[in-house]
Amino acid sequence: MSTNEASWSGEGAFLGPSEFAEAVRQGIDLAGLEGWSQMVWVDVDFADWPLREKAVIESLQRWVKPGRRLTMIAKRYNQVTLLHPRFVQWRVTWGHLLDCRVVKHLDESEMPSALLSPAWFLHRRDAERSVGVWSREARSKLNLKESVDECFRQSSPGFPASVLGL
Repeated sequence: MSTNEASWSGEGAFLGPSEFAEAVRQGIDLAGLEGWSQMVWVDVDFADWPLREKAVIESLQRWVKPGRRLTMIAKRYNQVTLLHPRFVQWRVTWGHLLDCRVVKHLDESEMPSALLSPAWFLHRRDAERSVGVWSREARSKLNLKESVDECFRQSSPGFPASVLGL
């Protein structure tokens, strides 16, 4: 099933960078529509996530409520700073709801590229070709969660919302 035929609340697959970006957009939009309490985003550097887009920031803004939590896990955040200025500004405002983590001791190939929530997940199984799936299926979500949890265990705080100088 291509993203053009997608029922985002069900399950499907994406192939290529544009379909991956659309899946991320839809996942973030679902978060606000369904009121997910938390999301975990994992990627080596988030370079090809559509976080620079006004519509994505608007979806994040609809999602933001007290008690919600976004955890980001990356190998590095330099591409976020360079490519996604809207997201960086949003992060400054809502930094108290974000936990940004850096993984130093895992190889890039050991890190999933995923958006995970209690209700839904997106998993880019082949980051080079942007091939993957989205679903609500519990067993697949559990397998992905185990991989994400391992990244979290191997991570430490990073990418502060602001840098205070003396």
